[in-house]
Amino acid sequence: MKRFFPLAALAAASLGLAACKPAQPAADPEFGAKVRAYLLENPEVIQEAVTQLRLKEAAKAAAPTLARYRKQLENDPRDLVINPRGSVTVVEFFDYRCGYCKVVAPEVAKLIRENPDVRFVFKEFPIFGEVSQSAARVALTPQAKAKGLPLHQALMADKSLSEASLDQHLRDAGLDPATVRQAARDPAIDQQLQDVRALAGGLGLTGTPAFIIGDYVIPGADMDSVRAALARIRNEGMKRPPAAAPT
Repeated sequence: MKRFFPLAALAAASLGLAACKPAQPAADPEFGAKVRAYLLENPEVIQEAVTQLRLKEAAKAAAPTLARYRKQLENDPRDLVINPRGSVTVVEFFDYRCGYCKVVAPEVAKLIRENPDVRFVFKEFPIFGEVSQSAARVALTPQAKAKGLPLHQALMADKSLSEASLDQHLRDAGLDPATVRQAARDPAIDQQLQDVRALAGGLGLTGTPAFIIGDYVIPGADMDSVRAALARIRNEGMKRPPAAAPT
């Protein structure tokens, strides 16, 4: 049977960090040899420790800013929200033409499917041209939002999304493209996209995807850090009260 060392001890040994009260004397060669042997056999633990340390440090820096924008981030009734009664909120800023967003889309869907307590908020942040803008506007119509995650996944799975294929996805979802595109001209949708751009600017986000969980900001397609942040929030009892479900 393998002996599993506490993560803090492994992080200290691998990163050279000093501990106030080490579990074993620092000069104990037997303990040091065991830690070294374990790390050599399980090098992924080092990456886990580094990820946790990075998340903790980043959260300290981001917390004051996120506190100012919390309501806009998590409780904007205009956003597409999956599992609205979930107790932990994950926010993703994304673009339907973003290659990295498409890469992580299946993992996002898996996270939602396997974690019914996760309330997932999609923030339309189109930054890749006119088709991105069109897709975002269409996706924010009442008709498209009623189709929920399946339509979102279909658009994400289209590696060369175009105006024509956007219309085809709408037809496949049982929607009339002309009707939806007319609804997408609503000035309220333009205002929502402007508000998201302003929100991203206030948070210092310049690209997609970007994930926010509690006080953790995770830029890029780093689902390992997303899962690690989710685990930290659960372990630390940082769950936020669920937003009121739509009536």
